[in-house]
Amino acid sequence: MKLNKDRKFKKCFITGITGSGGSYLAEHIYKKDKQIKLYGSFRSTGYKKILDNKIKNIDLFKLDLKNYQNVKNKLKKIKPDLIFHLASNADVRGSFDEPIKHTENNNIITVNLLEAIRQLKLKTLIIICSTSEVYGNVSKKNLPITENHPITPINPYAVTKTFQDLMAQVYSKSFNINVIITRMFSYTNARRKNLFQTSFARQIVDIEKAKTNVLKHGNLKSIRTFVDIEDAMEAYWLTAKKGKIGEIYNIGGEKVISVKDFLNTLIKLTQKKINCKPDKKLFRPEDIGIQISDSSKFKRHTGWKPKINFKKSVDKLLNYCRQNY
Repeated sequence: MKLNKDRKFKKCFITGITGSGGSYLAEHIYKKDKQIKLYGSFRSTGYKKILDNKIKNIDLFKLDLKNYQNVKNKLKKIKPDLIFHLASNADVRGSFDEPIKHTENNNIITVNLLEAIRQLKLKTLIIICSTSEVYGNVSKKNLPITENHPITPINPYAVTKTFQDLMAQVYSKSFNINVIITRMFSYTNARRKNLFQTSFARQIVDIEKAKTNVLKHGNLKSIRTFVDIEDAMEAYWLTAKKGKIGEIYNIGGEKVISVKDFLNTLIKLTQKKINCKPDKKLFRPEDIGIQISDSSKFKRHTGWKPKINFKKSVDKLLNYCRQNY
């Protein structure tokens, strides 16, 4: 298949830019094209200092995305030609404890964004950053998971992402809004503390510094595909540059590994003895057994291919935690 011609962008707006994924994405886009003016909304300061220090052509502002009029006014002023919608409460375990809070936030901020684009008649390309969590538990006979697999979420967070995903499809088909949906599978993200791999790495660092002597964990049986944060951010960038408008794309790595083996890979990188202990608070009422992505459509349409091997990615994760926590 012939790849789409690269799109050009002048103004890019990232929702949730000071969060873990948003900050990495902003840095990646700046490396790729320093001429793009970056705009970003945030709820909490998060990694704002990093972005202020690293990126010159950036405008960061606090914005309540739950307030429709404020969202509309900001979009009317900026008129971005590209939006990455990353803002969401993304704590899967926490969503079981506070489902109303997650639902009220994640659903309304997304429909506000889409509706503002519709009312302003903007030709903006909006990338809805969904998740593999929408697929829920998939039987082994249906692996690897394609974009046509039924959506069957098993946690409140995944239900909110399903709402975002489906509402974006409605706006794309019914209102002719320029939408591309990505369903990202597991990726390393050293800045997101509630991801199990980051939690493992941070606890190892605490043990190395003698701050604690036990590593606590939840379910170790889940099997996932993994991709490095840099490859994940390049995938988002290529979605905007080459992705087909109206499409849904699975994005996942080629490394298939259990959570237990991921933990053991991290443990091999330290000289300290690591004592592991299950913690009831870290187990989800329902959890995914296995998720393996079929990312072939995305690769065909964009030319994307993961470049960073798994061992290097795990090493990067642990070293980032050593240097920053």
